[in-house]
Amino acid sequence: MIQTPHTYAQWLDVLDALKEKRDDGGVLQAMQQGTLEWQSGVAERFTKAYVEAINTRMNASSDRFQLAMSRAGGREQPVVQALLDLRKEMAFLIRVSDVPAIPENQRKQYCQMIKDQADTMQSSLEDSAKKDRSGKLASIVRNHKVNVL
Repeated sequence: MIQTPHTYAQWLDVLDALKEKRDDGGVLQAMQQGTLEWQSGVAERFTKAYVEAINTRMNASSDRFQLAMSRAGGREQPVVQALLDLRKEMAFLIRVSDVPAIPENQRKQYCQMIKDQADTMQSSLEDSAKKDRSGKLASIVRNHKVNVL
């Protein structure tokens, strides 16, 4: 069980669990219930640790997606599942970015960072799908967008 964070050190433990994808449900619950004294020094260090955790998760998610796509072999169901898994991860990262302990302006910035990454991924997928002459992949990518958050 993840401890509800109230100090910077406790937040680092939660962010490590987030980064390592340990108990996502527990991490989300702890983050939603946690508090943090948002003051100079702490805010900067928290932001750095938070962005590192989010970037680690997004990179790992992208790697899993690439692996799933390479294994899909053009079959529709695995491609759809890979897209849905990627969307689910992006949606989860939005939820852990929108927690009461983080000031509103920071939450907006974090959420926008994740949305921008999802938009970039979707655009890249659509561009790549154009190479499929059958149009099947393009249709799948358009109908299962990763940036629907």
